[in-house]
Order: sequence, then C-alpha cells, then structure tokens
Amino acid sequence: MSMSNAGALLLCRAQPESVAPAAHLLRDRMLLAPAGDAWSVLLPEGGPWLHGGEPVDRVLTGWATALAVGAPWPVLALWWDADRAGFTLASGFRRPVGYVWLANGTPAAEDEAMRAFADRLGLDPVLDVQDLDHLTKPDPGTDARARLRALIAVLTRAGVALPEGITPGEPADRLREAAHALPDARPAEWPGGREAVRAELDAAESSHLGPWLPWSGTPRARALALAQVAAGLPLTAWGLRRRSGGWTTAGALLLAHGAVGLAYDLVWPWD
Repeated sequence: MSMSNAGALLLCRAQPESVAPAAHLLRDRMLLAPAGDAWSVLLPEGGPWLHGGEPVDRVLTGWATALAVGAPWPVLALWWDADRAGFTLASGFRRPVGYVWLANGTPAAEDEAMRAFADRLGLDPVLDVQDLDHLTKPDPGTDARARLRALIAVLTRAGVALPEGITPGEPADRLREAAHALPDARPAEWPGGREAVRAELDAAESSHLGPWLPWSGTPRARALALAQVAAGLPLTAWGLRRRSGGWTTAGALLLAHGAVGLAYDLVWPWD
C-alpha cells in the first residue's frame, strides 16, 4: 500500500475558538480553519501513516475519540488510503460509528451505521437519510473518494463548507499546500508545560458542562472523574500494546481529565 496516497481531516461541529484548546491535546501538528456555519476543520500536517506506521483509519478514530470525550460537540474523521476510504463519527462517551468503502467504491459496512450517523448529527430523516442511503448501495462508476465527496455534499445542508482546496481524497501534500494558502488557517500545535494545562482548562470551560466540571464539586463531577480514570487505564494500555498513537492519546486524555477531577476533589473538598 502506498502511504503517499493516504490522507485525513477532522471536522468539528464548533467554532475554531472552541476547537483550538482541545486540538492542542492531540500533540500533533495541525492546521485549523473555519469550515462553514459552526464547523471547523483540522488538517494533520504529518501523521504516522505517512511513514509506514499504523493505518490512517486507526489513528483518526483515536484522534476523533480523544477530541470528543472532552467536548460537547461531535467530531467527524474522514480518511483515505490506497485501499479504502471512510469516516468515523465520535460524540462524547458514545461508541463511535463509521463507514468504509473499498477503493472501487464497494460498501464494506452495515447500513445501520449510516443511519446512526445521520441520527447523531441530527440530519433530515427523509431527505438526508435518502441521500446517505445511496452511499450504501453498489455503484460501479463511483470510487471510494467520490463517496467521501458525496458525503460532504450531504453535510453542506448541515452547515459544512470546506475551505477552497480542501477536498477529501486529495493527496496529503496537496491538502497541506491548500491549507497553508488559506488566509484564516492557523496552527494548532501542542504548547507544552504551563500552556498545556491552560489549554486543557480552556477546553473544559468552553464545553459549558457546568455540574460535570471538576471545580463544581457535585456528585456528578466525582462520578465522571472516576469513570474517566476507569475507562482511560485499559484504553491507554491497549493503545500502548498495539502501538496505536491515536488510541493511546484517547486513553491518556481520559486519564488526564479524570485525574484532574479527583485531584481537585481531594485538594478542595466540598462539604
């Protein structure tokens, strides 16, 4: 498989100002730009899949999950390589849903996944679902990358408007060139140290989760912190064992959020 044919992007249903603090936590070089009404796009400038590392779909699923667990908005990962193309939708702690097409456009997933995708994004149950249903049927004249572009066409009715030159299926180097030419694109890099802590706090505050935040001192905040630690430990261990950077990041992010919540409750106990 030719890694030069692989590419990816992340669509977040939030403004860039809300996405930037969370994107820092992925610890990877990315460009962030507006992508329509209340949508933003993250474009990786590199990626382990470009250097013979783990598959692009596994990395993007981990990244989308890591972003979604700490934010109130969903994250849609689009990915493609020489053999396949597909997407993964992550939202909160719910199990991600996704769909895959072989390179020639042959569907390779369950139809129910596409319906769950439409339901979670609140798409039109008649018009949008009908168009999405066409993407689950054989079409000899449509390859996998054309399927991704058709998916984006459906999402335009939900406010998605990808910037000029940012087209799913294009080679990664061409996407990077197009992203750098955008006037409103900016880096979303891992700041490190004190800036990293501030970024995590900013991401949490921007989520408007109120009683679930560590400093709220509520039983729900403590329960959430324990659940995050309980989920993050095995997920991190699994990611390390499989050498999966995406899933390791997701697990580490869960652990970090949980640890912050538990530490806050211990240092500043509430009566």
